[in-house]
Amino acid sequence: RNLLDRDTFSKSDPICVLYTQAIGNKEWREFGRTEVIDNTLNPDFVRKFIMDYFFEERENLRFDFYDVDSKSPNLSKHDFLGQMFCTLGEIVGSQGSRLEKPIVGIPGKKCGTVIVTAEELGCCRDSVLMQFCANKLDKKDFFGKSDPFLVFHRSNEDGSFTICHKTEVVKNTLNPVWQAFKISVRALCNGDYDRTIKVEVYDWDRDGSHDFIGEFTTSYRELSRGQSQFNVYEVINPKKKGKKKKYVNSGTVTLLSFLIETEVSFLDYIKGGTQINFTVAIDFTASNGNPSQPTSLHYMNPYQLNAYGMALRAVGEIIQDYDSDKMFPALGFGARLPPDGRVSHEFALNGNPQNPYCHGIDGVMEAYYRSLKSVQLYGPTNFAPVINHVARYAASVKDGSQYFVLLIITDGVISDMAQTKESIVNASKLPMSIIIVGVGPAEFDAMEELDGDVVRISSRGRFAERDIVQFVPFRDYIDRSGNHVLSMARLAKDVLAEIPEQFLSYMRVRGIKPSPAPPPYTPPIHVLQTQI
Repeated sequence: RNLLDRDTFSKSDPICVLYTQAIGNKEWREFGRTEVIDNTLNPDFVRKFIMDYFFEERENLRFDFYDVDSKSPNLSKHDFLGQMFCTLGEIVGSQGSRLEKPIVGIPGKKCGTVIVTAEELGCCRDSVLMQFCANKLDKKDFFGKSDPFLVFHRSNEDGSFTICHKTEVVKNTLNPVWQAFKISVRALCNGDYDRTIKVEVYDWDRDGSHDFIGEFTTSYRELSRGQSQFNVYEVINPKKKGKKKKYVNSGTVTLLSFLIETEVSFLDYIKGGTQINFTVAIDFTASNGNPSQPTSLHYMNPYQLNAYGMALRAVGEIIQDYDSDKMFPALGFGARLPPDGRVSHEFALNGNPQNPYCHGIDGVMEAYYRSLKSVQLYGPTNFAPVINHVARYAASVKDGSQYFVLLIITDGVISDMAQTKESIVNASKLPMSIIIVGVGPAEFDAMEELDGDVVRISSRGRFAERDIVQFVPFRDYIDRSGNHVLSMARLAKDVLAEIPEQFLSYMRVRGIKPSPAPPPYTPPIHVLQTQI
């Protein structure tokens, strides 16, 4: 909207060029170009860019705008109209996945604004719930009736068939009713609604030599009509049909119900406005070492971030794209506080217990450095208070509009294991996840136990409802060559990768559906003036 006008006799002819940035060397690479739209300062570009999205990675984007003056593909031959920088997460995390930002890059000039929208490609996320019954199937057993079951196959491009579902066996009946079953549309027909689906009917035998009763074919499109005269199928046995003139069929199979369920994704919730609230808790126990000494994990090196700062930035810079107000509570634990030296296990880094919020990751870093100068490192290492602190907030919004992520950065050995386990088991019922980054050389066996990937965490005989803790040791990511950018990107990737699934597991268990996204942006209609 409102691009600069660079043409003397008419309006600019804009094009947009998208660049992505490599993580390591920060080099910008051209990703693609839109079409050129002639003679307008308010272009609505049609060409879309399709890119991979990972919640746990930071994807920097740059949009450059040019006024195209000739057929040359060389951009330096055209007039530069400005540019906009953002991350893919910023677009996706904006209200309705629609981001509006000013175009910058030409000093002293207003360059207009750009509106970017993102939508997830629904690569067929539907599943169907179907139920079948049969009537008058052929009797195959010498004593008693048949024990029928169904086998479903989808057809492949080359005409072969792949098995995709087997029903259970219903014993001793020629009129079975099978249980409803759920299958993804991908597995059933590879997302192609007209592809042949072959269904075989068998009589189960204990020795595995099941007798073939007959078969029929259908397609997703036919099945999707639901229960109707179209979905009663004759079961045909080709051998019998060839031999017997009077053969009609070997029974019929009827579709009783057909329900489509769309699997919702993490982005459906984000697009519907669910906010991710990020809280940081930092370990201020004495085992970290005196902050004024270079050996300390809290050493305030003027030239580079310490391990706490690096871990905080790596994780925070990605999560902040999903939090609209960018205000993050930052807490400390295990220190003696001024003026009276009382020990606290949940103090506000900014010194304001009523309002522990810091503005942006930079604000959190600033508060962290400030409190290092004012508090005395002490102990013990108690996690439960900060976990319960976030849990209190999470317990007050269980409607799916907010989800809480707590990042705990610690140097190690935990003092209140029993209480922490109890807190985690309680928190597993709430909309929250916990990330623990262990810094320094300590043994982190207890943290692995909290992680719950191998054995689900329990407290006093109660098991956590879902796995909500992800632990990583910082030392596994330190790059000997000193390239911290790549190693921190890896750290963020590993600790954040499980969050979307943990988030979805909470929403599923609670039966919370995503809110509808706000209505898409529609450009104002330009009234054409006609001369008579």
